[in-house]
Amino acid sequence: MDHDDLRARFAALTTAHMADGCIRANLPVRCAPAAVRPMTPGSRLVGPARPARHTGSVDVFLEVFDRGADGGVLVVDNGGRVDEACVGDLVVLEAAAAGVVGIVIWGLHRDTADIDGIGLPVFSLGATPTGPLRLNPLPADALVTAVVGEWRIGPDDIVVGDDDGVLFVPADRVDEVLTLAEGIRDTERRQAELIRAGTSLREQVRFDEYLAKRREQPSLTFREHLRAIGGAIEE
Repeated sequence: MDHDDLRARFAALTTAHMADGCIRANLPVRCAPAAVRPMTPGSRLVGPARPARHTGSVDVFLEVFDRGADGGVLVVDNGGRVDEACVGDLVVLEAAAAGVVGIVIWGLHRDTADIDGIGLPVFSLGATPTGPLRLNPLPADALVTAVVGEWRIGPDDIVVGDDDGVLFVPADRVDEVLTLAEGIRDTERRQAELIRAGTSLREQVRFDEYLAKRREQPSLTFREHLRAIGGAIEE
């Protein structure tokens, strides 16, 4: 899927829709830890991952840009450290000039005011004034994978982010997940419209019918009932 199509389809979705699409597709829901938040509320990003493991110097980021990062999301692995920032305004400005569409940091940023003026979406664990406090050897695979929380992210992943957080989806399944997410979104919109029109969600999902069936079949889950009737509020 090309970048324009990917951006256009995600523009009408949320990460919550995409996460539910992953569940429906029987994929692991690979969310960045909840503490990874957009620096600026309302930020959104979508694009293929451009991983970089930070070891104390910006050269790893410059190498990513030099190799070609246009349309991608820079995914920075700084080990979740909260004692130093690994991305500042110059890196963000260079990323924007290189065509990067956003940055996700498993760590901290700094130069918040200047970054806000640049306008490139940045998601991180927060900010601190100090820059890198050490310089370690650069691993041979520093541009191959990045770890974010419990997940290992590579160039075969698509990154999506909004106010709810960041989600990673395998590129070879993203069309399927988008299609499922669009169906879930449409169902939920219809449900919301009906609630506003006076039909409760309990009526829509035939909750009394579910309770009656559960009395006969205690193992029946609400999610199974929703799937049977075409509901989608849980995924």
